[in-house]
Amino acid sequence: MKFGVNTWVWVSPLTTDEIERLAPLVAEIGFDWFEVPIEGTEDIDYARAAAILRDHGLATSVCAAMGPDRDLIHPESDIRDNGVAYLKHCINAVATLGGTNLVGPLYSSVGRVWQMTAEDRAKDTDLLVKQLRGLAEYAAEHGVVLCVEPLNRFETSFINLASQAIEVVDRVDHPACKIMLDTFHMNIEEQSLGDAIRATGPRLAHLHSCENDRGAPGSGHVPWDDVAAALRAINYDGPVVIESFTDKVKSIARAAAIWRPLAASQDALAQDGLRFLKNLLT
Repeated sequence: MKFGVNTWVWVSPLTTDEIERLAPLVAEIGFDWFEVPIEGTEDIDYARAAAILRDHGLATSVCAAMGPDRDLIHPESDIRDNGVAYLKHCINAVATLGGTNLVGPLYSSVGRVWQMTAEDRAKDTDLLVKQLRGLAEYAAEHGVVLCVEPLNRFETSFINLASQAIEVVDRVDHPACKIMLDTFHMNIEEQSLGDAIRATGPRLAHLHSCENDRGAPGSGHVPWDDVAAALRAINYDGPVVIESFTDKVKSIARAAAIWRPLAASQDALAQDGLRFLKNLLT
């Protein structure tokens, strides 16, 4: 099992210079995984970033930032097309960085919520399955796996539950389309985090670990023993990545709703969270 951290803990947007600054810190803290969120498509020199991460022995993944103009199921076709183009950019970035997983809510803009009938949901699901199948084929050509993430009800009205992600991924039916779960969102939406993880089973390719207030894992009331038992039950051996945020995050600031410090320092959040996760899972 690999333990990682998303750089939103410290900075937004991530740039090549910030990767050069953060990579030695992340390695020194004890992480072996460095997650790269892509906000602007011109922010990072991926080849240079790959060399920096290799120099520090850090594996990597990419986290998509689905903003208002990036949405695979938006009513406006140009926004859908831009969402596809952005995710293809991210797929290319993962390949250049030397990673495998592209993770996030790979369906709609974070923070977009809307009322829908059962017929509307079925139509949007059909569209999403078609979009993801095409992207999964493109991802497979580049050695990349899409990891679709359910979000809580305040950040999306579309995929909130592991069961909804399972439905979509099973319909896509492609080995390059799997699921990411996030303990913060699950703690809001799932009746049982353990049951959701067990139901996801071999579809689970990535895990974001975060406390109920988005603080360091182990500092709140997420039922971590339940999470650990379920991960062991499905023989999960993928990355476990701490995802929290600085209040400087711009692209999803309103949806992430980070209005106050969540730890004594961002370094402490990462250090304390890693210590807890290693004790829990190894």
